[in-house]
Amino acid sequence: MKSHQRRRDFLIGGAAGLMLRPGRVGAQPAKVPQVGVLTLGNADADSFGVELRQGLRESGYVEGRNIRYEFRSAAGNMSQLPALAAELVALKADVLVALFTPCVLAAKQATREIPIVTVSGDPVNLGLVANLAQPGGNITGISLVAAEMHGKCVELFRDGLGARKVGFLGITTDPFWRPVIEQIRLAGRTAGVEIAPEIVMQSPDETDAALARMKQEGVDAVVVQATVPARHVVDSALRHKLPAATMSRAFAEIGGMMSYGADGPEVYRRGTLFVAKILQGANPATMPIEQPTKFELVLNLKTAKVIGAQVSDSFVLRADTIIE
Repeated sequence: MKSHQRRRDFLIGGAAGLMLRPGRVGAQPAKVPQVGVLTLGNADADSFGVELRQGLRESGYVEGRNIRYEFRSAAGNMSQLPALAAELVALKADVLVALFTPCVLAAKQATREIPIVTVSGDPVNLGLVANLAQPGGNITGISLVAAEMHGKCVELFRDGLGARKVGFLGITTDPFWRPVIEQIRLAGRTAGVEIAPEIVMQSPDETDAALARMKQEGVDAVVVQATVPARHVVDSALRHKLPAATMSRAFAEIGGMMSYGADGPEVYRRGTLFVAKILQGANPATMPIEQPTKFELVLNLKTAKVIGAQVSDSFVLRADTIIE
């Protein structure tokens, strides 16, 4: 009788133990963090996606196991960004990652609760955060010092091509064109370069007409706002044989003549640390926004030859990366 009683108690205790053990049938599965990613769909998007996944993998987050990504791309049509951002918010992403200014503006419009990690232009100038040291809201990340980098392109065109007249091509759907053109004008005055014409388009569809006008007006080169769809600019600049530059490395890699700015892959990888910290409980309001310390000059000599641009030998030696 006692042996039967002991056996019954053992079975009951064993069953109870099984029910209490994590991971057994009936237990609630652990929630997998979800990262929503919003991009313009320009040439930087692929590199950004690679570095984001790799960087978070190094922090212990492996896709398909303990993290999930939802990517949304505007495919060059910035008017789609508000709807795409709202879609990521509706999916209840744990963190939103926004590449470049139009994306972070759309993300901010969509939510004030979900943390946003941005890699974009000056967030203080844009009114996105109170200051770099104490952002104070739901936005943190990396400021690319973008306006100043666009201005630097003017000086580089003077040094590399002897340019005396440089045009500017911007787009109204990214309001950051205002501080960008201010820096370009300042650089022009400092370098003794005329900045004209200044064309701010309503749509990327106006790119070819804008560059045709610049060619007609005798510009030596064009500085392009980084958020203008790169493929439109590269194809048109080649057609009109115009040297063009911006701050994004990907622009030079797909056929633009030059880029000068932060080391893209390094900055993107750095941005993943913000995402990892937030997933681990950090508050974006108290996470200082960083600025890059490494900048690189990328020169596409193949494009220079195609458009007939004469680049000085001394300038070629200054390039960090040469594409031939």
